Amino acid sequence: MEQLRGTTIICVRRDNQTAIGGDGQVSLGNTVIKSNAKKIRKLYNDKVVVGFAGATADAFTLFEKLEDKLNEYAGNLTRASVELAKEWRTDKVLRRLEAMLIAADKESIYLISGNGDVLSPDEDVCAIGSGGNYALSAAKALIGFTQLDAESIVRESLKIAAQICIYTNDSITVETLGE
Repeated sequence: MEQLRGTTIICVRRDNQTAIGGDGQVSLGNTVIKSNAKKIRKLYNDKVVVGFAGATADAFTLFEKLEDKLNEYAGNLTRASVELAKEWRTDKVLRRLEAMLIAADKESIYLISGNGDVLSPDEDVCAIGSGGNYALSAAKALIGFTQLDAESIVRESLKIAAQICIYTNDSITVETLGE
């Protein structure tokens, strides 16, 4: 699966908390256009958190589509994610969208792509974007060797990714569900 350049999004679930965070950098080629963009949203009456990597306009379209699916399926994130991925892959206009999503609620984390992927990670951590693997590695280490809560792990992982990935900065936005 191709990692999209230009951002870092990470989601961690630990104990009774789910946190998803992203950096704020928007790059056009090798130029930083904006440093404090918000790439994380709460949907469906603040019961689902979603982050995106990729083209901004495409991601906003996908946020709207996912919210429509959540409303259609009474907040069932699994069903909404599968239906979004099916529509994204088969619709002639949507299949041209260049983005990836991580969507989570209190029970589930999904990586959703335009290839029809709806992937649930084996562990309670998932990351996308150019700095995703750096943040993922940091989060796994923090989960294994600290007692930090999900939000703190997300923040620290993004800070580490920002030190390594040139497409990631330390202007961090985090949204949480649960305690």
